Amino acid sequence: MIERFYLKDFLSFKEAQLEFKSGLVVFTGPSGSGKSILMRSILASVGLDNVEAGICESSVRWHINEEQYGIINEFPNIFRQVKKEKTSYFINHQRTSKSAIEAISKGYLRHLSLKHYGDFEPASLMRLVDAHLAHTHPDHKDDLATYQTLYATFIDEKEQLATLLAQEKKLLQLKEFAEFEIAKIDAIHPTIGEDEELQKIKKQLSKKEKIHEAIQAAQAIFRFESSVSTALTLLDNPSAFFDDAMNELRNVFEGELENLELLEEVSIEAILDRIEHIAQLKRRYGGIQEALDYRQQKIVELESYQNIETSKTHLYARIEKHQKQLSTLAKTLSKRRKTILPTLHDRLNGYLSMLYLRNATLTVEPIELSAFGIGRVVLGLEGTQLDKLSSGEFNRLRLALLALKVECMEGQGGVLMLDEIDANLSGEESMSVAKVLRHLSKNYQIFVISHQPQLTSMGDQHFLVYKEDQSRVRELSHEERIEEIARIISGEAIGEEARGFAKNLLKRGSR
Repeated sequence: MIERFYLKDFLSFKEAQLEFKSGLVVFTGPSGSGKSILMRSILASVGLDNVEAGICESSVRWHINEEQYGIINEFPNIFRQVKKEKTSYFINHQRTSKSAIEAISKGYLRHLSLKHYGDFEPASLMRLVDAHLAHTHPDHKDDLATYQTLYATFIDEKEQLATLLAQEKKLLQLKEFAEFEIAKIDAIHPTIGEDEELQKIKKQLSKKEKIHEAIQAAQAIFRFESSVSTALTLLDNPSAFFDDAMNELRNVFEGELENLELLEEVSIEAILDRIEHIAQLKRRYGGIQEALDYRQQKIVELESYQNIETSKTHLYARIEKHQKQLSTLAKTLSKRRKTILPTLHDRLNGYLSMLYLRNATLTVEPIELSAFGIGRVVLGLEGTQLDKLSSGEFNRLRLALLALKVECMEGQGGVLMLDEIDANLSGEESMSVAKVLRHLSKNYQIFVISHQPQLTSMGDQHFLVYKEDQSRVRELSHEERIEEIARIISGEAIGEEARGFAKNLLKRGSR
């Protein structure tokens, strides 16, 4: 529940601070006094609306998943929205995101305002049926959890199979492409560093004749080697350094001449062809190492293609096994649901009768295996399509479903916010809505804006929203409630007859 609410600087409100109780909380007041503004601000404080208030803050008795949101629970937890240059959100003074606050709040608060068909969807209706079964049939909750876990596995396996089958259609093409790529690289058979070696050989071939001529001419130096050694000896200068230099020079020339002899056997055309092949490989893959890595990748892909058939066989077997298990479980669930459907049908129509609406039908239509089994629950309203209902009829039908849901709830069920749900209703219709809300308030804390005396008289708390220089709100005492209900009945000119009617309504509405 929401225990406390604080609002500062929003439209016609300068400041408001309210303490709430559990049960039915009613807001009344003249048109334009700020009731809807106040309701929007409460929603905004818990991340479910966007307003430009300086501060909206609510203290709530809601549990936060500490591991998921990284926020430590306090009792109560304080949700706050602060607007300065931009809007910031906090829980227990710790900054968080609007989406986090919204996700937490949606687990505890429901707002019925505009037409929303989610409560009438087959999945929502099936959850209603299952909630009642879980409350009355001990095994149903566990059986349903088992079914849904198995169904999730079944769907995952079918998706895996679909992926394999899609791959299989392209398998021959993929295999041929991988084999082609591997063969193309193998045909060149590159080695690391080969490109640099080839360039070196190319350079040597291009200078072969010049190198040979230069060495031949330079070898004339050796004719003077003996003369130089003799001169050094006569000068008493050791000739060892000269001898070593000449020997080194001789070795260099001999080595180069041997290389030139080997190059005679090398085809310049073959070297150029090889260089071009390596260059093509580098242009396609980025380098020799990259080409070799790509070749290895294609080899791994080929191995995986060969495993597809084995994987597909195993998946078919698992899918068939799980489908049989699901069909058996689904039949059990469906049979059990059919046993409770007449009771739910009668209970729903009981609420609809209280709300002066036509009878509804709850039927189970057979469908293919789904997340809920082999059936879906469909709601129908005799003589009228749901999208043709007036706003009053629509919200009363939603109220009937809510009342049916809370029958199987234990403890406080959270917060329900209703904006003028009794608008445009007759006195009898308004009283019927009030009685159902009184029933719901055993499990929900309900905030409602009302313009009808019947619903107002049923409130556990009654707040008056009024406007002086600014919008203000305060909780009414018993005597003040009589005056406010009398105003709703007769307008600003309150007579004793209206006061008497208001007293009788409050007396009847007291628990």
